[in-house]
Amino acid sequence: QVRLVESGGGLAQAGGSLRLSCAASGRTFSGYAMGWFRQAPGKERDFVAHIMWISGNTYYADSVKGRFTVSRDNAKNTVYLQMNSLKPEDTAVYYCAAGPFAVSNKSPYWGQGTQVTVSS
Repeated sequence: QVRLVESGGGLAQAGGSLRLSCAASGRTFSGYAMGWFRQAPGKERDFVAHIMWISGNTYYADSVKGRFTVSRDNAKNTVYLQMNSLKPEDTAVYYCAAGPFAVSNKSPYWGQGTQVTVSS
């Protein structure tokens, strides 16, 4: 059974930082992309960033480029999202996702989400 468990959310002030973690288990993720999405109240779930499990190649949404960094620790089966220079508009529930070769809102595996709130 595949499990993705997020942690690290919370409250931060604008300009501050938070680091999210996503612990993955239940299968081998070789060839998979591990991604982060977020959903603000009343809005659709949007792509934030992804990283390829083997190559480490990364891709970011324009809204977070230069502020967020996605990384992974293969030995710990964990993916991270370092969020710096946070803005109030970053407030959302953040979800970890996994899928073969890419991630999207149709990816097969999802975590339960972790709340990030940024105050101005």
